Order: sequence, then C-alpha cells, then structure tokens
Amino acid sequence: MTLYHRLFDRVLVRTDAERAHELAFTAIRRARPVTHALQAGAERLGRSAGGEVEAMGLVFPAVLGLAAGFDKNAVGIDALASLGFGSVEIGTVTAQPQPGNPRPRLARLPADRAIVNRMGFNNDGAVAVARRLAERRLDRTGRRSGVPLGVNIGKTKVVPEDEAVADYETSAGLLTPYADYLVVNVSSPNTPGLRHLQAVERLEPLLRAVRRRADDVSSVHVPLLVKIAPDLADDDVLAVADLARAVGLDGVVATNTTIARDGLVSPDGAVEAAGGGGLSGPPLRARAQEVTRLLRHRLGPEPTIIGVGGIATVDDALARLDAGADLLQGYTGFVYEGPGWARRINRGVARARGEAAA
Repeated sequence: MTLYHRLFDRVLVRTDAERAHELAFTAIRRARPVTHALQAGAERLGRSAGGEVEAMGLVFPAVLGLAAGFDKNAVGIDALASLGFGSVEIGTVTAQPQPGNPRPRLARLPADRAIVNRMGFNNDGAVAVARRLAERRLDRTGRRSGVPLGVNIGKTKVVPEDEAVADYETSAGLLTPYADYLVVNVSSPNTPGLRHLQAVERLEPLLRAVRRRADDVSSVHVPLLVKIAPDLADDDVLAVADLARAVGLDGVVATNTTIARDGLVSPDGAVEAAGGGGLSGPPLRARAQEVTRLLRHRLGPEPTIIGVGGIATVDDALARLDAGADLLQGYTGFVYEGPGWARRINRGVARARGEAAA
C-alpha cells in the first residue's frame, strides 16, 4: 500500500468528497514547481512517460490524458500536465457562469473504487475561462506548448433546449482560439434535458453549428469531437457514429458517466446515500469498452476515439486500446490512485506496446 493509499483510505475517504477534491487540487497547483522540475529531470534521463501518439493532427506525448471534470475552470492545466498526463481536457464550460447543483453533489463508493457526481456543470463561464486561457498563452510567450489542451463545452442549465445551439456557439466562439481540440458534451446526466441532444435529429444541427463557429474564429482547423453516454442503446451509438462521419467530426469521446447502478458491490445503503447522478470508475468499464468497440467497427480506422470510463490499470488501458481507442482519459483512477497514477499507466502502456512491437 502506497503512502497515498494510506492517506486516501484513512483520511480523505472521511472528508467530504468535493472538499477533498478542492484541497487536493490546491496542493497539486502549489506543488507545480516541484513536479515540473521532476518531470523535466525524468525527460533528461530518458524516463518520460513515453509512447507518443499522433491523432487529429496533434502529437500527444503519452496516450493517457486527464478527462474533463477535474479542472473545470482552467486554473491548473500545467500543474496537472506535470504529473505525467499526455493531455488535459478542461471543463465542462458553459456559455454563462453557473453554480451547479446544491451540495453535497459528489460522493465516493470505495468498495467499487467509484465516484457518483451530480455537479451540474459548475463553472466560471466561457468569458472568464477564455480570459484565463488568454493570460496563460501570454505567459507562455504566445505559443501553444506542453501537452495538447482539450476544451469541453456544454449547455447552460437555464437555457431552453430550443436555444441550445446558440448557447454552444457562444462557448465555441470564445474558447476555440485557445483549444487544441474541442469537445461537445451532450451526455452528462446532471443537466436537465441535455441527453436529449444526443438524438441524431438534434445533434446534427448542433455539431454543424459548432463546427462553423469554430472555423470562423480560428485560422487553423481545431479538431471537433462529441462526447456520448454509455447508456445509449447500441443502435443509437451506431447512429452517432454515422452522424460523426457525415458531419466530418474528428472523433468521439466514449464515454461519459452512467446513470446505471448495476453490478455494484457497495452496500445498498451506501449506494442510496451517494444519491443520483453519474457513476464513474470500474463499474463503467465493460460498457465503455463495448461502446468503443462498436464505434471503431462503424467509424473505420480514421476518426479518433478517446476511450474513457473505468480505466484504472495498465491492463485496462491496453484493453481499451485493443477495443479501438486511439487515446485514453481518466479521472476516477486518478482520484483513487494518486498523483503518480498517470505516469505509471503511460509508462506501462509504452513498455507493453514496445515489447509487443519487438
């Protein structure tokens, strides 16, 4: 058992989950000078995460990145990257700032190494996040550098469904200039009506509008992906794949959290106490893997698939890549396994792939 596991199981698990997240994120940001120096030293000695991946016209230094949800407001991108993630996806960001759902809205199910969240897209809004990203670029001499940055955008809660397209367009217009890739989130279970936008007849005009707006505000092609729910029926997953090809999307993020509670080993009382919202972690693994497999079969070899959901070990990561993912993301594994997790997974994958190719 590592020092982090002892800290988590004996201290953090007894702390309110959202408060523990805030404390941990603050510590990560404050430790950035140290973690950055360690990362640079490891790279000089040839011990970086390794396993570069080319996808969507971008070069990712490692296959596993950080999923959206951890850094909603773009306040710790470089600190998180220094922990060994091959990319960082911020958000979900909405056009208007919003507080999210009432607390408590984040819970752990330690027996399943899972998390339940009903955050509700709490964030500072696209204007504030764009300003923060502009200042970050200025600090970095005006050039994009470091790991690729994904920007995940969603619908403002108070905006009616029939005005959702314009809402997403606002966010895309403000944030695309700072993104290496853009993700349209229509799959969180925590914004009323959001998942209705996954229906192809609603999703197509939304994606086309965001694509046009992104092209209007950027002189370079910024890859566009859509993030879908694991709870879609197989036929609906295939319909989204067909739409992605028809619209010319650069890829699909598979998958978001699930509203299902099947197969949990946590006591019923603990599951009930955790409440509603999206479940993430190992219980999601099998379905997320199957959705990835369905998408790859339907999409063919070209569009990028970012596999996310239930990835905790090197074997999980390799299985998701074998199912057809090009890139991977994690969140819950990071929470349960600690700050060394991303580097361990990326090194393990790079080593396994190197041995397989030898």
